[in-house]
Amino acid sequence: MKASKALLRAEGLRLSFGNQAILQGVDLEISRGEIVTLIGPNGAGKTTLVKVLLGLISPDAGNIIKSDKLHIGYVPQKLHIDQVLPLSVARLMTLTKKHSRADVLQALRETEVDDLIDSPVQVLSGGQFQRVLLARALLMSPDLLVLDEPVQGVDFMGEAALYDLIGRIRDIHECGVLMVSHDLHLVMAATDRVLCLNGHICCQGEPKEVAEHSEFRRMFGPRASAFAVYSHHHDHEHDLLDGGSHVHGPDCTHSDVGPIHKDGDHA
Repeated sequence: MKASKALLRAEGLRLSFGNQAILQGVDLEISRGEIVTLIGPNGAGKTTLVKVLLGLISPDAGNIIKSDKLHIGYVPQKLHIDQVLPLSVARLMTLTKKHSRADVLQALRETEVDDLIDSPVQVLSGGQFQRVLLARALLMSPDLLVLDEPVQGVDFMGEAALYDLIGRIRDIHECGVLMVSHDLHLVMAATDRVLCLNGHICCQGEPKEVAEHSEFRRMFGPRASAFAVYSHHHDHEHDLLDGGSHVHGPDCTHSDVGPIHKDGDHA
């Protein structure tokens, strides 16, 4: 989808912790209607950059320009829930801000987990939990969704279903989406634009352009040169997060990519 309006722009962001430079002259822009994915190796500063953009960390230098009355929905990289804390999905959805049960139910329905509204959070699968967190972000009526590792704890086929859901949400709400991900095997086909970060923006552009860039190949190793975004037609079933399946026929088109590369980000 072609972007129609800039929501957030960063210019010359710099940040150091002690003597260690974390971000160096980072420029980026996120527009309404596009999915932008931030990738990079372990320790590249991806989560730190997200926190700077959200105003959770102040940069040493640079500017962040947001559109007027920008509403942001945020799914953090990690959210620890005490296993003995009595906490239902409905209560989790309203911990930081009051919402009516009807609004909570509607948000959960949009992420296809409305039947879990009264379930204890502790019994949710990884995919169900991520969908609940995404629904929680939707309660903000966001112009911009910021998703830090939105498919963590989800199996491969569940990841594909979740990326499809994020794309549908973008289409329905006409919002911008900024994702952080290590799941190159899927995310390169689920995004409109890729930003490759390693302290600074090494390369950026459409997935095919980035996959062919020398900096991308250097960063992710020789296997990265085999990445190719392509569409395929097939007849098979994919297991979904709820244990069901989607049957594909000859008219079903997907985008996929090649080899898998996954690692962690501690920056």
